[in-house]
Amino acid sequence: MIPECPAARSRAQSNHSRSGLLCEIKSSIRNEPFSDHYSLIPGKELGRGKFAVVRKCVERSTGREYAAKFMRKRRKGQDCRTEIIHEIAVLELAASCQRVVNLHEVYELPSEMVLVLEFAAGGEIFNQCVAERDEAFKEEDVKRLLRQILEGIAFLHKNNVVHLDLKPQNILLTRNEPLGDIKIVDFGLSRMVSNNQEIREIMGTPEYVAPEVLNYEPISTATDMWSIGVLAYVMLTGISPFLGDDKQETFLNISQINISYAEEELERLDKAAIHFIKSLLIKEPQDRATAEECLKHQWLQMQEKNSAEELMKQKSASTSIPEPVSAEISSQQRKEEEEEEEGRVTEELIVMAAYTLGQCRQSSDKESLTPDQKAISKRFKFEESFPALQEVPGEFIY
Repeated sequence: MIPECPAARSRAQSNHSRSGLLCEIKSSIRNEPFSDHYSLIPGKELGRGKFAVVRKCVERSTGREYAAKFMRKRRKGQDCRTEIIHEIAVLELAASCQRVVNLHEVYELPSEMVLVLEFAAGGEIFNQCVAERDEAFKEEDVKRLLRQILEGIAFLHKNNVVHLDLKPQNILLTRNEPLGDIKIVDFGLSRMVSNNQEIREIMGTPEYVAPEVLNYEPISTATDMWSIGVLAYVMLTGISPFLGDDKQETFLNISQINISYAEEELERLDKAAIHFIKSLLIKEPQDRATAEECLKHQWLQMQEKNSAEELMKQKSASTSIPEPVSAEISSQQRKEEEEEEEGRVTEELIVMAAYTLGQCRQSSDKESLTPDQKAISKRFKFEESFPALQEVPGEFIY
């Protein structure tokens, strides 16, 4: 948990639960038993948080699949129904945006409220962010998905909504094969912002939280843009750029903008991708690119250009006369390439890191480093979800 400054705590207690929250919804809340209308799929738990669990369900009348988010109304002895109503209201506000998960129905049970949400069959993008290189996102995939994420965030920002917990676990895919479209989920930490009222909140997820949150400075739409910069870095490399040995070191890295752009994974990328990330990971919120500006960034406009260049190469290749290559030579080359690839795979070293973040993978070339160098190395690919920054209502998978 991020340590709150004592002065901030007293100010926050009076405004925290109401500041930036919507309190009116259009959806009718159904009070009849949820099980009368939906059947839960055994063993299909899609996500779990401290105060909520998301399960796959099927609507009895239609046979359609949905994700049911069961949210406790009382948390740590406090009535948190207001926060749930806010989340419903934000989902209603974003109903016309195809990049935000759709709300189907709402039920209220004695101790819980149930949000029946659109089911995203592809799951979290987190899984592919940390996958081995041949299974991870390609740069073109990242560009397409980031465009969609930015379209969703631009819509929210136009409507004065900040998400405040953008991370791979809160970006879902409609399908895996072929790669589907994104759905932004989990608006439990979201807030409404305006020029007339400053909102200061200490919440989020450690690696993705912006410097102004750590400094208890006003939150704005730029706070989300910092998180998108981190998200882009993670999607392109599988590396958490500000990760330290513990939360305090992570927060220090964020405050000092201690980030490396010399990682091997980044060297393979288009230089415009690095510029894109740098335009967001800026300490001063007002200097960061907006969602609309990001959508116009050169890096995200290059797909058509690349396609045209590829077409020209194909036409050029088709007009040239290739030299004959014997089947024996080709077979020998393939054999050598396969042996070389096996050698690289054999060198992969699996290690257990003494972090609170679970298992991670580290390349064997790190064995040549000194103990001090190993301690500061950030080249880890995480296999488990990153921990929550703070135990706050609404911080869940969906």
